[in-house]
Amino acid sequence: MPGPLEGVRVVELGVWVAGPGAGGILADWGADVIKIEPRTGDPARQFAGMLGGDLPFNPPFELDNRGKRGIVVDLAVPAGHAIAMRLIDDADVFVTNVRLAALARLGLDPEPLTARNPELVYAAITGYGLTGPERERAAYDIGAFWARAGIAHMLTAPGGVPPFQRGGMGDHTVAMTAAGAVCAALVSRDRTGRGQVVSTSLLRQGAYTVGFDLNTALRFGVPIATATRTTIKNPVVSCYQDCDGRWFWLLGLEGDRHWPDLARAVERPEWLDDPRFATGSARRRNCTELIGLLDEIFATRTRDAWGEAFDREDMW
Repeated sequence: MPGPLEGVRVVELGVWVAGPGAGGILADWGADVIKIEPRTGDPARQFAGMLGGDLPFNPPFELDNRGKRGIVVDLAVPAGHAIAMRLIDDADVFVTNVRLAALARLGLDPEPLTARNPELVYAAITGYGLTGPERERAAYDIGAFWARAGIAHMLTAPGGVPPFQRGGMGDHTVAMTAAGAVCAALVSRDRTGRGQVVSTSLLRQGAYTVGFDLNTALRFGVPIATATRTTIKNPVVSCYQDCDGRWFWLLGLEGDRHWPDLARAVERPEWLDDPRFATGSARRRNCTELIGLLDEIFATRTRDAWGEAFDREDMW
């Protein structure tokens, strides 16, 4: 079965993860993606060394550059620039996460390319957006997505140390957004015959990632609270350890619905009539006590054994 983007040609001028990640997704969906690299190569080729030793493989680079064709082009010399322009002239989509000033110096910013090829879909991934005072600020996802958007703060317990982001978390989510935007623009082009500029940023992606909290705080004019596992308002959605110290999560988002299932799974049916825990408001008031009791119970069995008990009682 052909991919939904079969016949679509994409030229990618991407570095590190976000731009190449978008190109990799479009290639997964059937597009013919041509990756342009400088003579020194995409800096993501350095990941092999960062992983330690002289390794024969580069898994992070291979992940985001799967399914593509590649060409090395020196954009700073006329002959190389002409090659890039011929590729873009024949493309349906141009994807880049190179900074805007560098693109402008090469004549590869949105205005000249869309004027030259009105059917082109131009997808720009930035750190902080196409406009505003920080449009040229350098960014990695650990800065714009993880730190500036507030994700690290919201995952830090009061008085604790901020957690480290795993590699490419923000880059990969912004890559998915960019790939979706490209597809939307291609649908529009089918109707109008014209391409358009689509963009997203690491900061915007981070803000959307924590949009549940952010929108609530903005709506009610209150700061975003950071919870700990002993003060969480619904102990049926929390993490616990088994007898081997392995963690697992309970998924009882609908506390009143799932509380009876949990009480039966831990063999404490009497808790259903216990005034400390019988209602959602009571469990909130007594959450620290309840979590302490659950900690003691969960420490008596393995995670697999608890999984069987949860499945038996339909506890998620």
